[in-house]
Amino acid sequence: MIAYVTVGADDIARAKRFYSAFLPALDYGLEEGPEGLSYALPEQPGQSAALPDFYVKPTFDGHPASAGNGAMIAFEARNQKQVRDLHSAALAAGGFDEGQPGFRDSYGPHFFVGYLRDPQGNKIALFSNDPNEPGREG
Repeated sequence: MIAYVTVGADDIARAKRFYSAFLPALDYGLEEGPEGLSYALPEQPGQSAALPDFYVKPTFDGHPASAGNGAMIAFEARNQKQVRDLHSAALAAGGFDEGQPGFRDSYGPHFFVGYLRDPQGNKIALFSNDPNEPGREG
């Protein structure tokens, strides 16, 4: 089980604007501290913490943050409309389009995904895979 994911950011305020445009809509709460941003899903009474947490931090070694080549973080949305809405909100909050929301031939008939780059260049996917929604033709 993945416990947490961390991405580096040189400009925490800019990163906060981007990630706060869509993570709260996916139920992630934000805690800010001198070490950066911590987004976590709410804990339910009597259950362990919902994982993974997502952290946005300055680099520990003091060198500029860089995006991993081939690395991507995917967040599951509730439905296709939410994918479209959150993709749009993230673009308006300083993100960069890496692929408009839609179906991809490489994936299953209900896998609906939009791709973004955060202000630091990290690749982010917002997806829905609900078999009760319309799927890709053919």
